[in-house]
Amino acid sequence: MDFPSDLSYTPEDEWVRVEDGEASIGITGYAQDQLGDIVFVDLPEPGRTFSKGETFGVIESVKAVSDLFMPLSGEVIARNERLADEPELVNESPYEDGWMIRVRIGNADELDALLSADAYRDQLPED
Repeated sequence: MDFPSDLSYTPEDEWVRVEDGEASIGITGYAQDQLGDIVFVDLPEPGRTFSKGETFGVIESVKAVSDLFMPLSGEVIARNERLADEPELVNESPYEDGWMIRVRIGNADELDALLSADAYRDQLPED
């Protein structure tokens, strides 16, 4: 399974792409594979502020309903509106078209706690 090396990861299966003091957030290819076909994604409105570890949304698949956890503190500045009508984008393109939210980073020091692609891969259960 591919985990882009330019992203950071959480043990809870979210990924983070940092650009110019902002972070795009989504779930990993592993997470979407475990969930199966995504049928619904509930994301927060821009302007909401979350602390690291807080639930920022819900993702529903044919198998399960799962919470989405903030990998770092920040204010939501955008959400992927396409997911309302096309939740399957999370399955088809988890690292590009299936991104979920963009946040203005509240505490850049929290980035240090995120995992590299190799460290994320190493902590996954072996099949």
